[in-house]
Amino acid sequence: MRYSVIFSLISLLVLFGCNEQQAPLETKIVIAHRGASGYLPEHTLASKAMAYAMGADYIEQDVVMTKDNHLIILHDFYLDRVTNVMRIYPNRFRTVLGQKRWFAIDFTLQEIKGLEMTEGFNINKEGNNKTIYPTRFPLFKSSFSVSTLAEEIEMIQGLNHSTGKDVGLYVEIKAPWFHILEGRDISKQTLSLLKKYGYSTHQDKIYIQSFDAEENQRINNELMPELGIDLKIIQLIAENEWFEKVIIKEGKPTPYNYDWMLQPDAMEKIAAYAEGIGPWKPMLVSEQSTPDKLIISDLLKNAQAQGLKVHPYTFRKDAGRIPKYAKDFDDLLDIFLYQVGVDGIFTDFPDLAVDYINKKETGETK
Repeated sequence: MRYSVIFSLISLLVLFGCNEQQAPLETKIVIAHRGASGYLPEHTLASKAMAYAMGADYIEQDVVMTKDNHLIILHDFYLDRVTNVMRIYPNRFRTVLGQKRWFAIDFTLQEIKGLEMTEGFNINKEGNNKTIYPTRFPLFKSSFSVSTLAEEIEMIQGLNHSTGKDVGLYVEIKAPWFHILEGRDISKQTLSLLKKYGYSTHQDKIYIQSFDAEENQRINNELMPELGIDLKIIQLIAENEWFEKVIIKEGKPTPYNYDWMLQPDAMEKIAAYAEGIGPWKPMLVSEQSTPDKLIISDLLKNAQAQGLKVHPYTFRKDAGRIPKYAKDFDDLLDIFLYQVGVDGIFTDFPDLAVDYINKKETGETK
């Protein structure tokens, strides 16, 4: 449901005809990536509340489905990276691509609510849990649990009511291809729930995002008209080997090819169904860049030429996560927000991004 080209041109003519001076630049937005996940376990309600208090403009929700058709907040469509499911239900796994995974869709909401949630971890060669980010919240300390999408919406809307702020949702529909194979329409169910909570127009402070281009088009062209809503869509862009979308060919899983999204004419195609893109940082600034020479791709220029917002991911200050071309985390923020010129960023450290933007826009930093 994009505005027509003619309407957009008329609007621009009116805008520039009435104002001789250039309009002020829109404030950069901070999207709390899985909440304040640099400080508290990702996607916990505690992490979301902390992100809210830190001044994030939007808070991200990754949505997957349970066995009994509830929508829960979980970055992966499996439970074993952030819960104790392997210990509680040792035999309820599937083996996929040579790995044992405990899929959320194989467990009821009640079973998932009974699990302990923690900081993300892997299993090392000795069979022990090893945290992915060693300086973050300790593994299995305190008490956290998986929340539902409804619970998180009610918390954010409740905080908006009590504080008078208007913090938005940034909802990712996770792995539609997987849920479709399981006979579930996760996109329709997610959109229906959002409509129930009052998110229905382009003006509402919400984005819908997915790595699945075909599903994004279905959302735009079929599901939203059917439900009588019109929300903003972001096309996420991944590396092929991440298997963010899988195509089943002759019974074998094959990763979707995202290469077309990086071509010069791709943004015109994406603009037909989306309001923006969410690229991985190196798709905008090459990791071969140096402090003296940034190698910037044409992706942002091509996107903005089509009126698309650009919200890259993910900005982290952990050891080894700041590219060599940036002096520190502030420098990294400055490069993307004010040199490259993106519209907003996903970060695990929303307080640092909010603080930097505030200082930059009030002239406290150069």
